Amino acid sequence: MNDVFNTLLELEGRDPEFARAYAAESARIEAIDSIINALDEARGTEKLSKAALARAIGSDPSTVRRLLSSESVNPTLSTIAEVAAALGMKVTLTPMSEDERTRITKPMRACA
Repeated sequence: MNDVFNTLLELEGRDPEFARAYAAESARIEAIDSIINALDEARGTEKLSKAALARAIGSDPSTVRRLLSSESVNPTLSTIAEVAAALGMKVTLTPMSEDERTRITKPMRACA
């Protein structure tokens, strides 16, 4: 793993487009994982089964299963917002930390 990471860091320094794409994909994965984990935790707190949550949003249980099991690689914002609302939550945006801005925003803007 360290060898792969070090190779990626080396490539990132030489290729701004690679750095931009890598930072964007990392941000996307981190955001989706964070949101899905928060939704599943809230579902547990609310003591709702996946089937009950699916009924609450008028959806098929397989949709919720895929969403919460990470089989859904790129869930839509409308699905996330609807599931969040059914769990008594809402989607909000928060500013990145300085470390995140350095790691993600800076490489993405380098190609601008």
